[in-house]
Amino acid sequence: MSSLVLKLILTPALIGAASLAGRRWGSTVSGWLVGLPLTSGPVAFFLALNHGAAFAAAAAVGTLTGTMSQAPFCLTYGWLARRSGWPLTLGIGYLAFAAATVALQNLAIPLVWLFLLVITALVLALCLMPRGAESTPKAAPPPPRWDIPARMVVATAFVLLLTGLAPVLGARLTGLLAPFPLYASILAVFAHRLQGGASAVKVLRGLLFGLFAFAGFFLALALLIERVGIAPAFARPSPSRSRSRLSHSGRFAAPENISLVAPPSWRPAAAPARHL
Repeated sequence: MSSLVLKLILTPALIGAASLAGRRWGSTVSGWLVGLPLTSGPVAFFLALNHGAAFAAAAAVGTLTGTMSQAPFCLTYGWLARRSGWPLTLGIGYLAFAAATVALQNLAIPLVWLFLLVITALVLALCLMPRGAESTPKAAPPPPRWDIPARMVVATAFVLLLTGLAPVLGARLTGLLAPFPLYASILAVFAHRLQGGASAVKVLRGLLFGLFAFAGFFLALALLIERVGIAPAFARPSPSRSRSRLSHSGRFAAPENISLVAPPSWRPAAAPARHL
């Protein structure tokens, strides 16, 4: 099966399932589901299929770094949603994401410290998110019939676009752009428009909680994909797998051929990293 066919099947299936679950359990749960790698996961998978494990590993480090860009997006949207309509709020939120992405483009620190920095940024964002924007969210009207199909089409188009541009953008920038809050924007805007700012804040708080699992996924992926191969790496990434790399002395044990320094860009032939 070609990668194009997989993109056209896998991405809309994931988005459709998450949309149905969110509709069933509410704004917070839908935001939490958005925090899972529903679009960036397929992006990473297809980058590995099309460009190799080394490219995908460098992109995974970029995606882990780009996770921090979602924190200013959530904070900006959450606070502006209290007093502004969704078009202005969304536009300024995207500017906050873009500014953070530019600021992070040249960040190169050991992978373990990068992961801790991401976790710290997410905790701070959760602490700074607004609370009690409205006493009670408005009752939600029935969503339009085209809602979920439109989400599936937009998400699939994003995956096709980003993976198609990856050779031009390079692994680092592709990874940084992969966490672009596309699906979160859709849910937040629908909640904001139909139920008010308080509901949008719930979506974004759920997103921030989901990003902890997102960060763990890409940490493990960056560490494993060159060592064990594409299919096992995507089957096994989880925070517990990453924790298993900690030795009894508490120091991080790097797997073979994996550097713990975030690479600024993809290089076809990287020198083997030394063990710590």
